Amino acid sequence: MGAGRTGSAPRPDGGGLGDATDRANTDRAKQAVRDRVWRLLEREGAAPEGSYGKIPGFRGTEATAERLAELDLWRDAHTVKANPDWAQLPVRVRALRDGKLLYMAVPRMATLQPFYLLDPDTLELPPEEAAEKKGAAQVARRVGVEDMRPIDVVVCGSVAVNRAGARIGKGAGYSDLEVALLIEAGLVTDETVIVAPVHQLQVVDEDIPETAHDFSVDVIVTPDEVIRCSGRRRPRGVIWEDLTAEKVAGIPVLAALYNS
Repeated sequence: MGAGRTGSAPRPDGGGLGDATDRANTDRAKQAVRDRVWRLLEREGAAPEGSYGKIPGFRGTEATAERLAELDLWRDAHTVKANPDWAQLPVRVRALRDGKLLYMAVPRMATLQPFYLLDPDTLELPPEEAAEKKGAAQVARRVGVEDMRPIDVVVCGSVAVNRAGARIGKGAGYSDLEVALLIEAGLVTDETVIVAPVHQLQVVDEDIPETAHDFSVDVIVTPDEVIRCSGRRRPRGVIWEDLTAEKVAGIPVLAALYNS
């Protein structure tokens, strides 16, 4: 069995005791931030009830998309990659309206071609429908990294971010894996800008623990503010030693890469 293109093969036992303890401590610290932000959003009415445990579809998503669209980094972009979360729907719609090629992650990376390709020149549905999960599944072509163009802007769903650019998702790790795959394929480079559209309450002041597989964001956009981050952090690609054999086996593109 091969070890893929970077790093070593996954270790199902999770590595040494010290590594496991460190990871457990980091996971607890991240979960504490998530828990606080989810509860704060619901308490303040900044996200609908039932947002706990999800990438929150916060109040002001459309205003955030409009603020992002005003930035030069957006105007200059030809290709955008975005998560399929509801919170990023207005950004996906705006990308298609603005004539940008949109790559949308297939939920849970459940196929060997883990991205939907939405080309505004050939859409058979209005952008508002095509950019939804259901619409994309109907009209978009599924593609693997070998068939993708370099990415100008990555739009990532987040539960919390800080002003240095450290971010936390909901804990499933799919955003990290998607970005890692694109880095490894040479499609996300130093020229790519990673953006987090969030509610202001999701911008936290405290440190957010980061591991080797975590990436940071370059720009945070809220309904009221644009924050430029200086603490860029990106993995070298897929960090195999951070993955269990079960995780690899459950994601077809990872399994294929691991066995290549």
